[in-house]
Parts: sequence; C-alpha cells; structure tokens
Amino acid sequence: MKQLFILLIAICIAGCQSQGNTGKQEPIGDTPVKHAPFYGVKDENGRINILVLGVDSRGEKHSRSDAIMVAQYDPKHQKAKLVSIMRDSYVKIPSYAKGYNKINTAYYLGGPELLRKTIKENFGIDVQHYVTIDFEGFVKIVDAVAPEGIEVDVPQRLIDDMGLKLAAGRQRLHGRELLSYARFRHDAESDFGRVQRQQQVLNALKDEFSNKASSLDGMFKLPGMGQELMKYVETDMSTQTILSIGGSMLLNPITEVQTMRIPVQAGYQDKTYKHAGAVLELDFIKNRAALKEFIVDEPKPVNESTK
Repeated sequence: MKQLFILLIAICIAGCQSQGNTGKQEPIGDTPVKHAPFYGVKDENGRINILVLGVDSRGEKHSRSDAIMVAQYDPKHQKAKLVSIMRDSYVKIPSYAKGYNKINTAYYLGGPELLRKTIKENFGIDVQHYVTIDFEGFVKIVDAVAPEGIEVDVPQRLIDDMGLKLAAGRQRLHGRELLSYARFRHDAESDFGRVQRQQQVLNALKDEFSNKASSLDGMFKLPGMGQELMKYVETDMSTQTILSIGGSMLLNPITEVQTMRIPVQAGYQDKTYKHAGAVLELDFIKNRAALKEFIVDEPKPVNESTK
C-alpha cells in the first residue's frame, strides 16, 4: 500500500476547518501580521491539493517556511504528486508593500493563507488544505514511524558541516540526524540538493509507514501513533475531512508518487536585491507552463494508449 506520506500522517491528526471571504486587505510591510483564517479552494476535478510546510521554528511566534510543497492526491486516476517550491523563489506577494520577495517571506508575514494566495497569484494553482510541521515535530514523527532509522548515503562534507558523529557512506539516521541531512545545503548543489533530499526523505518515510500499516502488529499500533503525531502537526482539516481522504486512499491506492521542483531547470536566474538578498528570479512563463502540465492538466486514463 504505497501512499503519499504526508497524507497518511494527516489521517492521524485533527484541526478545525474554516470558510469565508477574506475581503479587502491593507498593504503589508515587513512586520508579521495576525495570520488570517485559511480559505482553501476545492479542485473542480476532484483532486485534493494540500500545502505542506516544514517550518523553521524554535518556539518563536512567527517563523519562516523552510520547506514548501504542494501534495496532490488524485483518486480518479490513482496518482499522487509532490511539487517542491524552493524557498528563495522571488515572487509577487499579494498586498505586500515592496511587491516582490522570497516566497517563504509570505508565510512569515501572513501564514498559510498569504502563502496560498502567493502561490495562486504567481503560479495559477490553488490548494484546498494545509499541513505544517516544525523541526521538533519532524524529529518526533521520524522516530515514531521509523524507530530503526532511515537509510541514506551521507557524504563527509555534510557530516563536517552539521557536526554529526557518523562515518561517511550508507547509514541509518534517526530523527535529529535525518533532519540535519534534509536541511544541509552547503555544497555545490546548495538548496537544489536540499530539495532533492527532502523529497527523498518523504518517500522513504512513506515506505516505512506503508510497511508498518500493512502488518497486523503495525495496524494495532497506528491509533496510538496517531495520538502522538497529532501533537506536532497543524492543519485546517477537520477530523471528518481527514477520515474521508483516508478512506478514499484505501479504496483508490497509489502505485507511485511523481515529483517535480520549482523553478524548473533553466527556468531561473540568480539575482540579488537589497530588501531580499540572494534570490532565484523565475521565468514565470516557463515555470507556470511546467507546473500546469504536471499538476493541473487532466492525465490520460491508465488504459488509454498513447496516440
């Protein structure tokens, strides 16, 4: 049973769903404002788009999104997709006085709702729900789902940079070590390598969770694990919504998870702005087209031959 890991975690958590109209918003400066309720939009084709955020939080009231992803579950075509949007992407932030800034600034200034609006305005896609998890929550979830660790290839440069007491090569990393692995970016690949590792870690955790859920012993342990995990995850989804998604996934199991990254290859330039620092200035025509093809366009049925 291969499912998208973050959706499986979402089955174990509860939140409160809100609906309404945001109305007119005053210009936003560089100071965080009170986070607005989340006004997610339902996909007209029946797909479920969830904004998945890894938050750089150490207990402060306002924090930046360290990882920004859009997870999509398509029950009709039994597909799951994961889009990573690099945090230094230079985008237009709605109602922001300076116009453009890094996309993770949107979360810092206005939480999940402003980030949702920012993604919608810049890339033409919307999401229905959001899930956020901070660093400590990530550590706890990894250790709960994979108590024996996740096996990855650890380069010496990462070990030296993150101060890990490990030997280079294939190692099984536990929560805190795996967090360092997923966050490392001080090599030639920089944030691009980090995004790749984040997707690798999510897929590995998804496999661990699936293996655990498929065993009789694991199934009995899932309710208790869910109670523990819900302490570390925030979402707008109601319990009813979570159970509905979970039931749909059981009836329409996923066979693979497709991934992509924004910006796409040759779809950006390195730039520096005084108010934002070093950024990735996007070719929006190229990136919007690639994202639309990947996550919006209706896929062909599995049994339909290519013409």
